[in-house]
Amino acid sequence: MFLVVGLGNPGTRYARTRHNAGFIVVDQLADRWAAPVDRNQFGAEVGSARLPARGNAPEQAVVLAKPQGYMNLSGQPVASLKGYYKVANEDIVVVHDDVDLAFGDIRVKVGGGHGGHNGLRDLANRLGDPGFVRVRFGVGRPPEGWDTADYVLSKWTSEEQVAIDAGLVVEAAAAVENVIRLGTQAAMNQHNTKAKARPAP
Repeated sequence: MFLVVGLGNPGTRYARTRHNAGFIVVDQLADRWAAPVDRNQFGAEVGSARLPARGNAPEQAVVLAKPQGYMNLSGQPVASLKGYYKVANEDIVVVHDDVDLAFGDIRVKVGGGHGGHNGLRDLANRLGDPGFVRVRFGVGRPPEGWDTADYVLSKWTSEEQVAIDAGLVVEAAAAVENVIRLGTQAAMNQHNTKAKARPAP
């Protein structure tokens, strides 16, 4: 079983902000897998999916989750879901915004530091191990003079929203599905290479 976690902040105020990239990817997966995230469990909105076998990939059970505490309180709901569903840390896939990647870059990573991301910081603390899989959704660095916190809590520009709607969120969802179906290394080989090859805007 896999646990796919999208990081974000609850409420309409934050719905289209950069910090909620994880939420929009989980919503995309919920649509893709016909698995609505509509149950409240351990302080998270949760949905369940069963991915059918495909090729050499076996059937997989997946739990989708959007923690409903604020970003810096993401860890406890995830730790509780991990314990309830008996999911190993290496089978937890966390989707999050990343200011260290250019806007539009989607990359897969295992473990590492939190890079100042409060959601990742709390997850690592609560899980006791940072070795979960991350699907990083690049949002770019803030413009000169912007505080990073203000930047990630601000809304996408109209051009960014067009790119998201045109396929970036679908690409990020595909990265998650490839981690589950093909394995982390294969997903890294596919999506990280694609990120490096993408032309600059």
